[in-house]
Amino acid sequence: MLIDRKGRLLFLFMLLSSVVFGQEALMNSSQDEPATDWAGFYANEISADELRTHLMILASDEYEGRETGMPGQKLAAEYIQNYFKSLGVEPCVDGSYYQSFPLKRTDQSKAALNMDGLEYDYIEDYYFFPGFDVETLSSESFVLAGYGINHEDWNDYENLDVKDKIVLVLPGEPKDKAGNYILGVGPDQSSEWSGDFRVKREAAMKAGARALIMVNTDYNAYIGRIKNFLLYPPMRLDMEREERQEVLPVLFFPSSTVDALLKKSKLKSMEKWEKKMRKKQTSISGELKIDFSFRMNAVNESLMAENVLCFIEGSDPLLKKEIVVITAHYDHVGIINGEIHNGADDDGSGTVAALEIAQSFVMAKEGGKGPRRSVLVMTVSGEEKGLLGSEWYADHPVFPLENTIVDLNIDMIGRVDPAHEADSNYVYLIGSDRLSTELHEISEDCNSEYTQIDLDYTFNAEDDPNRFYYRSDHYNFAKNGIPCIFYFSGVHEDYHKPTDTPDKIMYEKTANIARLIFHTAWVLANQDKTIEVDVVGKN
Repeated sequence: MLIDRKGRLLFLFMLLSSVVFGQEALMNSSQDEPATDWAGFYANEISADELRTHLMILASDEYEGRETGMPGQKLAAEYIQNYFKSLGVEPCVDGSYYQSFPLKRTDQSKAALNMDGLEYDYIEDYYFFPGFDVETLSSESFVLAGYGINHEDWNDYENLDVKDKIVLVLPGEPKDKAGNYILGVGPDQSSEWSGDFRVKREAAMKAGARALIMVNTDYNAYIGRIKNFLLYPPMRLDMEREERQEVLPVLFFPSSTVDALLKKSKLKSMEKWEKKMRKKQTSISGELKIDFSFRMNAVNESLMAENVLCFIEGSDPLLKKEIVVITAHYDHVGIINGEIHNGADDDGSGTVAALEIAQSFVMAKEGGKGPRRSVLVMTVSGEEKGLLGSEWYADHPVFPLENTIVDLNIDMIGRVDPAHEADSNYVYLIGSDRLSTELHEISEDCNSEYTQIDLDYTFNAEDDPNRFYYRSDHYNFAKNGIPCIFYFSGVHEDYHKPTDTPDKIMYEKTANIARLIFHTAWVLANQDKTIEVDVVGKN
């Protein structure tokens, strides 16, 4: 569905008019009337029809799949900016609604890797993520460094010289002889050393390594999920333009390849290597003689992208410096093989929910019932390229992170997954209890009182093989110690396909989830005390 610019402006004018007329009605109401549930009143302003109208525009072919840094993303940013402007919200980024950030797009499809005279094919045999600028790597050996962990209870780098060397590490983390995790928050719960490869990358960087080889034990299934991301020129934050430390190259191999390499070492295989460490309860290192060479053969292009911010200042002079953040990514994957990927659910659904939530908070403020703390509704770009827009914000916050008390992140809430085909009244909540038990309780209470949605915590499990907790924009807040909730309806048959179109969105479902998010944000923004961070070690 194509709607021209005149039509979009008319729609924005109509929405603004509804806000104005709604406030006039409130101002004219009798003060003698019974106390009003203002949270419920403004939550009910979130409209399925308005969600649909927004999404029919943002997920139309005109927006060309909203790929980060491309014309469709710019058009979407303009639409969102104009909407925030129509609400009467003032710009908060040096006179702009945009927080721009620099990107580098890298075509790495012609990378070449050779080990002991054998050629390895990119994606089929190995993969790597954009983020490093090293063009070539070569070595006559790898250092085998256990799990690649540097922790007070287990240090694979202690007394091990890896400076300027290529390091190969095992997946996961150590267990005791009874099979219990040593570093986890519980005997049957793994730690961040199993969940986020960047933790091991950081440890290798601090030890002075030149590159890191890691193992993906679920290689084929994982490649199936990220193949499009790898095949089309990936993006990353531009290191030179943001003047940050160089990133260590990390290459990922399947288990079969690593086992074949280890046959030439004294450790023989990953299984035998791990068994020796468990038996001795200490790290075991070694050396693997190998003729290794890697050449990136990259072609780079500089781009810019934008986060779009709507800041609603709080009404309480003592509390307004504290910020409740609501995020949703408005970018998608663009045009692939000539087909537009409209991204109606991923994440058009979250984006339009954020717009409606922003409108409800603006209406509340205009009606004299605005939040005591400030609310920042931020639609971010670059999520599909590696959570780049939210990473940029976390590293260059417009409002101090120490004043940010929570992030409520919305990513794909408009469809159903196979597990819930019989009943669509559900949403997956991820992260609600990872840093704050109070946040979890507030969320549960809001749902019980207002929305009665089936809250599914399946993907909040520490051992969730999908690792969804690490795969959306909330994580860039969580890793900085900020409590978060990720709202998600699961993966469906149209995920990252051109068939993810707005006609398939369940708008009433989306509206009800948006109301739950609004209610949760309302409590967080208005309660007397600041939400407590009382969980350690699970971010």
